[in-house]
Amino acid sequence: MNLPELGDAPWVDWAVLCGVLLGALPFKPWLPLRHGPLQSPWLGALVLLPFLWSAERLLPSGLALHVSSACLLALMFGWPLAMWTLLPVVALASLVGRQHLPDVGSMVSHLVWLGLVPGTLSLGFGLAIRRWLPHHLFVFILGRAFIATALAVSLTGYLAYLAGRKPDTLDLEEWLLGYWLMGWGEAFSTGMLVAIFVAFKPEWLLTYSDARYLPGKPPEPPHDPQG
Repeated sequence: MNLPELGDAPWVDWAVLCGVLLGALPFKPWLPLRHGPLQSPWLGALVLLPFLWSAERLLPSGLALHVSSACLLALMFGWPLAMWTLLPVVALASLVGRQHLPDVGSMVSHLVWLGLVPGTLSLGFGLAIRRWLPHHLFVFILGRAFIATALAVSLTGYLAYLAGRKPDTLDLEEWLLGYWLMGWGEAFSTGMLVAIFVAFKPEWLLTYSDARYLPGKPPEPPHDPQG
């Protein structure tokens, strides 16, 4: 049975899109922007990330894989704001270098499988790490920033295959290998930037606090209510 489609995206992609964005609304995704130090990096992400997302058009047909920074955004701004931030990022990326409007369905599929799904999975892995592993600086960097990102992106590839999003031009091994390699690339970039931010700009990480991850630090008001 053929699935109903809107544009080039089947109903499952639209369902994931609506489920994630609507699921984030009760957490008031705009609240982190009241934290002054997060405003500049958030605006910077809106400017820089569309060019990173537009790089997928440089890759072979059918292999729309690239570093999306979805997991990094979730660590910086919290999951709710990160998911809503990806929406304008993908919309702007679809216009870079184009002389015509892109297909909405393609944009939705791109957003879901390169952004919303790995970003949400990274939240789940990150919360498990925070719950079951010691609260230590290296656990945050290696666990939440590196390992959780690699697992989230790699698992997304298999979920995309189950959802029928693998193009016919690629076999399953090539598809999963692409996501696995992309997962490690995403993990290295996320881990490196998080380590830099922890050292020099910890106020750019909503999910990090010295009081939680640096033993012996004096307590400070919590600022990571969203993950």
